[in-house]
Amino acid sequence: MSTGGERDPKPFEVEPVRGLSLSGESAGEGPPLLLLHGLTATRRNVLQGSRHLLSRDRRLVSYDARGHGESSPSPDPTAYGYADLAADLRAVVDRLELGSFAIAGSSMGAATAVRFALAHQDRLTALVLITPAYLGAGTLDSDALAHWDRLAEALDAGDVDGFVDVTGVDRLPERWREPARLATRQRIERHRDLHAVATAVRVVPRSEAFRDLSALEALRVPTLVVGSQDGPDPGHPLAVAERYAERIDGAELIVEPEGDTPLAWQGARLSRAIGDFLERAQA
Repeated sequence: MSTGGERDPKPFEVEPVRGLSLSGESAGEGPPLLLLHGLTATRRNVLQGSRHLLSRDRRLVSYDARGHGESSPSPDPTAYGYADLAADLRAVVDRLELGSFAIAGSSMGAATAVRFALAHQDRLTALVLITPAYLGAGTLDSDALAHWDRLAEALDAGDVDGFVDVTGVDRLPERWREPARLATRQRIERHRDLHAVATAVRVVPRSEAFRDLSALEALRVPTLVVGSQDGPDPGHPLAVAERYAERIDGAELIVEPEGDTPLAWQGARLSRAIGDFLERAQA
């Protein structure tokens, strides 16, 4: 069993390319689980601060994606796409000398995890894909891309309230509005460079993680897909999570009961579900 001291986060910095520094932390001992966050989030938004998996002798490794959180902006303002994000993941695991490991990725992190997995399945023990939204190259229409551009404009202006408004939280059912507004504001306030986040917001939705969902059929890694009901989380349609689970051989799908708070928002419950899955998968 890990001791309290072993569970304390140990910071690290990784330089995938000259001029780019990724800020991360590693905590715990045991089989590693890499945590990849979503677009406009930080490394603290995958398990929402839960330390449950440390008590199950897991090593948690997390870092802020380029341009996010405490990581520096990309020296190349066009280099925020999924190819770059997957290369950053490779740099982190190589720098930390991780042989085999599991990945839990949320939204953008889920697509990054799939791109990495398709090239490096031999290194993975398991995948956890949390609220995936990516459907393939070129699947976002002009209205969706314009929405991302409006979010980027608010970030470039340093207008956090405007960013929150553009996300559409006020269109959620009333019970979810204030929690979503508060969580969104807190997420954005964790970034040191909003211009870098804005650049990522423009690039990531236009980049390619994989060609289409048929690519998922090549995965032979134990996989858990975590979906969310559309009421509180319309940006991550449950139908997409269902399609991932259908395409990936042997994948499990879990989703909260309708009316409940999404699993992806509940760090402790999500962590327990992940821990149980990793044990079942012997990963």
